[in-house]
Amino acid sequence: MSTVIAFIVIFGALVFFHELGHLIFAKRAGILCREFAIGFGPKVFSTKKGETTYTLRLLPLGGFVRMAGEDPEMVEIKPGYRIGLLLNENEQVTKIILNHKEKFPNCRVIEVEQADIEKKLFIKGYPDDESENLHTFPVHPAAVIVENGVETQIAPLDRQFSSKTLGQRTMAIFAGPMMNFILAFVVFIVIALFQGVPTNDPKLGEITPDGAAKAAGLKQGDVVQSINGSEVTSWSDVVEIIRRNPDKPLKFLVDRSGKDMEISVTPIEKTIEGKKTGIIGVYSPVEKSPVQAISSGFQQTYFWTKQIFVMLGKLVTGQFSINMLSGPVGIYVSTDTVAKSGIFNLLRWGSILSINLGIMNLLPIPALDGGRLMFFAVEALRGKPIDKQKEGMVHFIGFALLMLLMLVVTWNDIQRFFL
Repeated sequence: MSTVIAFIVIFGALVFFHELGHLIFAKRAGILCREFAIGFGPKVFSTKKGETTYTLRLLPLGGFVRMAGEDPEMVEIKPGYRIGLLLNENEQVTKIILNHKEKFPNCRVIEVEQADIEKKLFIKGYPDDESENLHTFPVHPAAVIVENGVETQIAPLDRQFSSKTLGQRTMAIFAGPMMNFILAFVVFIVIALFQGVPTNDPKLGEITPDGAAKAAGLKQGDVVQSINGSEVTSWSDVVEIIRRNPDKPLKFLVDRSGKDMEISVTPIEKTIEGKKTGIIGVYSPVEKSPVQAISSGFQQTYFWTKQIFVMLGKLVTGQFSINMLSGPVGIYVSTDTVAKSGIFNLLRWGSILSINLGIMNLLPIPALDGGRLMFFAVEALRGKPIDKQKEGMVHFIGFALLMLLMLVVTWNDIQRFFL
């Protein structure tokens, strides 16, 4: 159960921050965001704040931000329709009631002559109480359409995704993967603040309770000045000398709180990868400081980003088989293994997954963020957008292929771990 919870929390956090990036920059661009969803399938929880409905859905395998203009915009109000209108004090339409008008006794019922709720924002028609007089009613930009008791806010053209500049649209899409990198960077900083950042100073870190260093009397914080008379200037020097001398007594000259002390330590012999080496049971020294933590955050984020790109390169060149890819099942099994090694390793694992999610979404694959960014790049080169229907078809085919790949990867995971 703890693994299930860890998996849901990690995966949920990655999706949440990814979609949060889309939401923040879409709202900054003035795009109407109808829904912010974590998961797919039936709604488990739903609440509305401002213009956006925030939902939690049954299957925690992704999420989405539904922006106005990306899907066909609601019902078209055609001439001859009989609708109800609720007006504010400025005589602007705030609610357009398509059916069950009897539930709104204060509405004005009209027969529509002409309507435009995207560009010019008006409805023209004949009110029931003045059948021969044609009236024009201005529509409020935040008016809602009511159908079967459900309210849906209209989306004037300037609130739709497609009406925004190329830069605004690009940023709204790029912000999702960007947030995954930011999340990983912040988590790596938190880990470094709590665990410290390894340094190369010749200073003893944590002493293990059953090691030769503890038995000899060495203590955490001792600064090693020399070993067997040879001066040491770095932690690398200390490690190298210890490893070269298994079962051989070594005289450590250490500085402990300003006092020089000579302590004899005999490294325990251990075979690692077929080679005999010496160990004394001392961890490397660490430094806990905000500056070091931020530096470590950058280094770790860069390192894992580079590693993932290296693996992608091997996949493209055939050095890495598709059978070695993992999907949700493989990630779950790996999460179970990592969770047993402690909270910090679990956080580090989550950061690596976040970087991986960011990179995967930036690949120029249709249906992913990178695929959409690729279409924006083409638009920038040709000076006009690609036909929406053609782009939609490409994304549909890409999504179908991704689902097929997901099925193959999931089946391989099941065979690898459970069969």
